[in-house]
Amino acid sequence: MKRNILYIEDNEKIGSWVKEELEQRGFSVQWLLSGDGAEKEVNQHEIVILDIMLPGLDGFTVGKRLKKAAPAVPILLLTARTSIDDKVEGLQFADDYLTKPFHTEELVARLEVLIRRSGVTHSERISLGNDIELDPEVQMVFDKHTGEEIILTGKQHQILMYFLRHPNQVLPKEQIYEAVWEEAFITGDKTLMVHIHRLRQKLERHPDSPEIIETLKGIGYRVKL
Repeated sequence: MKRNILYIEDNEKIGSWVKEELEQRGFSVQWLLSGDGAEKEVNQHEIVILDIMLPGLDGFTVGKRLKKAAPAVPILLLTARTSIDDKVEGLQFADDYLTKPFHTEELVARLEVLIRRSGVTHSERISLGNDIELDPEVQMVFDKHTGEEIILTGKQHQILMYFLRHPNQVLPKEQIYEAVWEEAFITGDKTLMVHIHRLRQKLERHPDSPEIIETLKGIGYRVKL
């Protein structure tokens, strides 16, 4: 089930990039170039990403109106303005504040936290192959047939969650390693390969012929949903 985002950003280059990145991660994004008409749309969404520097009404004014129209919908401010005064003013109505430039993974992580805090959760489980289910609300993995939880190590869990934030994408091993371990990948390092091997032992019916975590030789890995 896709999570709906209302995204208000007048910079077309940034807006196009953010929309594409979020949609690749399973979000549904309605992008507006200004705050005009946003109050009519906000209740159809689970969260708002709002730029402060907008044409016409500025983001502070738009944000206050959106919060009045939909108090339960969290607002994440996304802006290049970093002064304390701006942050204090923004956080009078917004739920979080992220400054530009930013990394997509941090944006996604903040969105997930705000959605969970708002109580907007999805208990519908995600199927991984024929035998595995993931409950996205609690981020737990289950054997579909027995209902028993499959216990993953910390790194195994991080790797799987990273795949699920990038469904159907081919991910180079360097990208996965650097996102999970938060350090530069060294050519020839087998750490990620070992962790994925052990993750497959827990998730795949036939680990030597995996159906969930695919290997694309010479390129990387992919999880299809």
